[in-house]
Amino acid sequence: MKIAIVCANGKAGQLITKEAVDRGFDVTAVVRGDNRSAAAKAVSKDIFELQVEDLAGFDVVVDAFGAWTPETIPQIPQAAEHLCSILAGSDKRLLIVGGAGSLYVNPEHTLTVADGADFPESFKPLAAAHDKALAGLRKKKDVKWTYISPAADFQAEGARTGEYILSGEEFTVNDKGESVISYADYAIAVVDEIVAGSHVQERISVVGK
Repeated sequence: MKIAIVCANGKAGQLITKEAVDRGFDVTAVVRGDNRSAAAKAVSKDIFELQVEDLAGFDVVVDAFGAWTPETIPQIPQAAEHLCSILAGSDKRLLIVGGAGSLYVNPEHTLTVADGADFPESFKPLAAAHDKALAGLRKKKDVKWTYISPAADFQAEGARTGEYILSGEEFTVNDKGESVISYADYAIAVVDEIVAGSHVQERISVVGK
């Protein structure tokens, strides 16, 4: 299986790349500038400059695009849309590193984490951007996408425990009542989904045990 990790130099991208490489997959990092990931092969190209031929040889593409500033946050749904335009109509799978703000908190799926009164105001633009990306994906019937939401407390420096809880569209906590997962354990979940391919055109979520 040939895997392309787009934005492999980012914190999530690096750990997803390392997890895939450690499991023996044929991994190519798609990066801007020098490759700082564990992948031996790399394509140096901005995500928005990628064309159909750049991703032609891959079975799976991972969108690990991240943004944190007011200027770049709107690019989150734009990045997903661009990759969908490249992969539309093909058998290639697209896995997207998503957000937790759009997870539902009621059975009717009318309220989300981001709708909560205690949701930090500073995170609302980021949550809205991820929500817009997911809404766009739901309309794509010709793309084999999977959107993977992390837990609410997504810890870049958290430990790799090797365990996680796989859930669906609703906000989930572990036995301790916590919604937390490390980037390293999230990377395990992403590569597990690459292997299984069990949630095509679905949003799933993961939380640490």
